[in-house]
Amino acid sequence: MEKSTIYTKLFNLKEKVGKISKDSKNPFFKSKYFDVNSLLENVEPLCHDNRLLLLQPILSNKVCTKIIDIDSGEEISSEIDLPNITDPQKLGSAITYFRRYTLQSLLGIQAEDDDANKASAKTPAKAEDNRPWLTDKGLNYLKDQGSHQEINEALENRRMKNFDREALTELLKLK
Repeated sequence: MEKSTIYTKLFNLKEKVGKISKDSKNPFFKSKYFDVNSLLENVEPLCHDNRLLLLQPILSNKVCTKIIDIDSGEEISSEIDLPNITDPQKLGSAITYFRRYTLQSLLGIQAEDDDANKASAKTPAKAEDNRPWLTDKGLNYLKDQGSHQEINEALENRRMKNFDREALTELLKLK
């Protein structure tokens, strides 16, 4: 019998987790998302079944997600820097948001698409987007010290990855 590694266990976990449905609503942005508790409700029993320990500590101003193999001590992790926020409630919201996304990223979990186009056979052709791309430098500036107005302007006037757009949209709620 072959020795089971953390990667074997994660492979087994991923086969069972499937897509997570977006079951929470954000009335401010009229969008749906899955919250960290829904994600944990789906993932933690599968971790337990595979003898994997899930931890999400805050280390060196970063939200970390670690999965540790109880049998071998092997671990994998994902982390993201926290923005410079002094308001405790806003910081708590950022931590929750980053916990969800570091775990989703670490496991490569797909969120179920709640797009209206999913139900139709064809999706309309998109108009060409000629807006300039938001640079990594610009994104980091907005995350660390961007004003509400600067973030709004970037969301309207710049092209960016969906993940970055979601992160900036969440940050708007915190500012």
